[in-house]
Amino acid sequence: MRTSACFVILILMSIVTFAQQLATPKFVTDPAELKSIPNLNVQKFTVEKLFMTRAIGGTAWSPDGKTIAFMSNISGRMNLWTVPGEGGWPTQLTVSDQRQFSPAWSPDGKWIAYMSDHDGDEQWDIFVVSPLSGEVINLTQTPEIAEEDPQWSPDGRLLAYMVKPKTSSTFEIDAMDFTTHEVRHLTSGTPKDRGNVSPLWSRDGKWIAYTQVQAKGTDSDIYVGEVATSRSTRLTPHSGEHLYSANDWSPDGKKLLITSNAGNGYENVGLLDIANKKIDWLTQDKWEIQGGNFSPDGRTITWTANVDGDTDIYFHDLTSGKTEVLPLPPGVNALGGHENAFTRDGSRLLYIHNGPDAPADAWVYDLAGKRSRQVTQSLVAGVHSADMVEPYLAHYPSRDGKFQISAFVYLPHNLPPNHQSPAVVYVHGGPTSQTVNLFNRGIQYLVNQGYLVIAPNYRGSTGYGKEFQQANLFDMGGGDLQDVLAAADWIKRSAYVDPKKLVIMGGSYGGYMTMMAVTKAPEVWGAGVAIVPFVNYFTEVQNEDPVLREMDLATMGDPVKNKALWEDRSPIFFVDRIKAPLLILAGAHDPRCPQSEAQQVADAIKKRSGVVDLKIYEDEGHGFSRVPNQIDSWKRISDFLQAHVRPADCGCSLND
Repeated sequence: MRTSACFVILILMSIVTFAQQLATPKFVTDPAELKSIPNLNVQKFTVEKLFMTRAIGGTAWSPDGKTIAFMSNISGRMNLWTVPGEGGWPTQLTVSDQRQFSPAWSPDGKWIAYMSDHDGDEQWDIFVVSPLSGEVINLTQTPEIAEEDPQWSPDGRLLAYMVKPKTSSTFEIDAMDFTTHEVRHLTSGTPKDRGNVSPLWSRDGKWIAYTQVQAKGTDSDIYVGEVATSRSTRLTPHSGEHLYSANDWSPDGKKLLITSNAGNGYENVGLLDIANKKIDWLTQDKWEIQGGNFSPDGRTITWTANVDGDTDIYFHDLTSGKTEVLPLPPGVNALGGHENAFTRDGSRLLYIHNGPDAPADAWVYDLAGKRSRQVTQSLVAGVHSADMVEPYLAHYPSRDGKFQISAFVYLPHNLPPNHQSPAVVYVHGGPTSQTVNLFNRGIQYLVNQGYLVIAPNYRGSTGYGKEFQQANLFDMGGGDLQDVLAAADWIKRSAYVDPKKLVIMGGSYGGYMTMMAVTKAPEVWGAGVAIVPFVNYFTEVQNEDPVLREMDLATMGDPVKNKALWEDRSPIFFVDRIKAPLLILAGAHDPRCPQSEAQQVADAIKKRSGVVDLKIYEDEGHGFSRVPNQIDSWKRISDFLQAHVRPADCGCSLND
């Protein structure tokens, strides 16, 4: 466990042989194994104080390795900041009411590119800002076209990025001449059910590698495009459906570091030879391994390994074949840097540590000294890691017996096992996503107020292999909903939980699952909280972003041929079954789950004299990025739950 008083830690790396599988972490299978930890000094904290802890977004090294650019909401809005590479006081570089992401430092150090949208509408523009003068230039200025993920060419002459008109379902890749602003199309004519993402420049600037993804999310390919001619070559021809993604170029331009599930059905790391298109697999594990970067000298590569929600960082020596793990605290440890996590001289590595007891912070690892230094500070005064709860990892069987479902379970401190406490089933979005062991402000607030929380990784989640991830195709709201209901079954058996005080809560697809749960299993729930949900597949595909429309069509089939399935999996048609009071939160500019989805179900519930509160945030999109709105939304959630499913009277502090 890390404390804010310690900024430098000595790292002793251990050698791992990846011919052997990564060990399965310890988990509980019986709710009787759950124990609330006594803590005489635990403090109750307010929503306001908790959400004043800072969020750290994308990071990028300056070319000279002296400074780190990073996105943060220190000022209340996600803007661009810089901090010395050795740590120190951060400097705000941009001042904007709009959120900003993906900082990319130009090779000459004179500009930092980034992307920004308007009130969460996801119609991104590409901007640059001078780190010396603070001058800001909007390079694209296209309110009906989204440009994302800016990447500088090695000579700084061109900026490559993904581009998609608002009415299109396809991402293409363009490159802009930074001096003339002339734009060339590096890809074009991509089929409507595919998109080109994640452009990567070769070191000589002549080629761009990119990944072409299929709407269903079960197939992808790696391409290399020649910048001068805009001609692309497919590097991963294959039969069947497999996922391939490009991560980094080797310095000599002969190989790509890639991630793919083609080897054994789980995402693993390999080296793709560009000339002969053959893959040399470096890992063959049955967890989720993601490729990182080549070191500048090409001798070392990095990757991360997600083992049941905890992620570690690895170094692999290409000459000796030895692999070392960076021993870091539990949580999600991710590689930082936009172009590369290594500094250009290869002496240091930028990474992000995000653990259950503290928000994400940027850290720098010195390879020679084997020391890590924290360079950002996300915790604020009065919010302490010791007051947070570290979750149990739990496994339980799915109702149909096909899978073991993984979940994180959070217990408040000082809780008596008297069957009086409420529990929240917290459902992640996606559905191709995963609840992982990181800092979740909302969950920590609920637990601090006396609610147990179980956050399941239902079928369709990432992190558990191809078969599990594809198990909900053409069955959305079916087997995955049963996995969520099984989480409720499991947590009800705990000695702490009152089975009449169960809450279902989630955002995006988790909001959809919330609505499915209260309509398909209405007797289970004491309350429900649906955040940016969709409720009607028919209206959703009419109004959502075209990329999401293609995804829904690819995963649910034709709405005419599969009409019965679409109706059965649309909660709007079962509103009359709802018994639990509901709180629904939405964003007015949401392109993924439009506010009309929330509005129609709220209207339908009110028409039947049901209990529902609806709040639409006029300056937000899919989720709430403005700190005042985050605070307001969680105050509403807290007030709603206190009114309908109160915690046990004892509270959660022995000092009350």
